[in-house]
Amino acid sequence: MQERDQARHEVERAHLMSDVRGFLSVLRRVPNDLLPFDWVKHLAPEGEHQLGVQSIDVNRIIGSVDRYREFDRHYLPRERHLDERWIGVRAAQLQGKELPPIQVYEVGGRYFVKDGNHRVSVARRQGQKYIDANVIRLQVQVPLDGTESLKDIIIKGEYARFLKLTRLDELVPHHRPILFTTPGRYDKLLDHIRTRQYYLDRKPGRAGQEPVTWEEAVVSWYNRLYRRITDNIEEHDVMLRFPGRTEADLYLWIMDHRYFLTQRSGQDVGSEEATVDFSQRYAPPIYQRVGQRFRLLLGGKLSAT
Repeated sequence: MQERDQARHEVERAHLMSDVRGFLSVLRRVPNDLLPFDWVKHLAPEGEHQLGVQSIDVNRIIGSVDRYREFDRHYLPRERHLDERWIGVRAAQLQGKELPPIQVYEVGGRYFVKDGNHRVSVARRQGQKYIDANVIRLQVQVPLDGTESLKDIIIKGEYARFLKLTRLDELVPHHRPILFTTPGRYDKLLDHIRTRQYYLDRKPGRAGQEPVTWEEAVVSWYNRLYRRITDNIEEHDVMLRFPGRTEADLYLWIMDHRYFLTQRSGQDVGSEEATVDFSQRYAPPIYQRVGQRFRLLLGGKLSAT
């Protein structure tokens, strides 16, 4: 009974910590929920592989198959009517009993619990770094970091489709990540690649040659268009002027601006001039940038800048 009394005391402290974290998440306007496994469908997993029992990092567990409402993002318990299950797991642990491995899905380097949510909650509360798990891997092309919203997952799913269609990982190993802050943008990149393919096919001196392949167009688009603009963005510190945006966001805006400048001047202005002019014309005022950076800092997403 002594073990159960201690476990009961610990679950009460866990609930208190859960309430505090919930209050802070409201103030900071950041999510404090586990990710539902159902969201994984947006990443279009292509295969399922049994990896067997292995030791996994508890802190890389970010979601649950069917109990994501019962715990917060730190796996602190929320539902008091389930306390007896938490107490039973902790009491068994205090008695030195060996607990069976949990069951998880691995998706993009993170884990979703299929069975054993209370064991994970107790482990997290005790500061346990690793836990034995029977792992089922779902093959996806983009990693997860555990902070994603549904919108983020949808965008990453679109990115996975883009990588599959372009084979960019294979054609340009170690390329810069291409991530947007808004869904529906990767189709625009595919249009850019198709336009690039059309342009390359009609360059002077290509008469009688084999048509430019899709793969050649992808590599040329990345190296000659996308990478040039992102290099200009980096060289001129443009990211600092647009907090919360990504290189990919700016790439599309700058390409549109380049087209506008070219139409106005009657000649191609080039990527660098378009980048600098866009930054000077459309960067938010300093007070707005400071406010945005402050909101990003409170939300734990300052790295997005």
